Amino acid sequence: MENQLGLILKLLLLSALLSVLIKYAGPSVSIPATATNALIIVFLPIVIVVIALLWRFQAQKQN
Repeated sequence: MENQLGLILKLLLLSALLSVLIKYAGPSVSIPATATNALIIVFLPIVIVVIALLWRFQAQKQN
């Protein structure tokens, strides 16, 4: 139970930090509106999740 609460608090803190970073630092970052950048923004979260799931699958396979 404590492990889950700690994980939830960490995720909440990380989410809040990311939100503040996007709100205040985001507008100063200039990203050109190109098709390549749009594809990167759309597919990057998917690629990150796939890598994380494959990493966990490999770790479980070794145990």
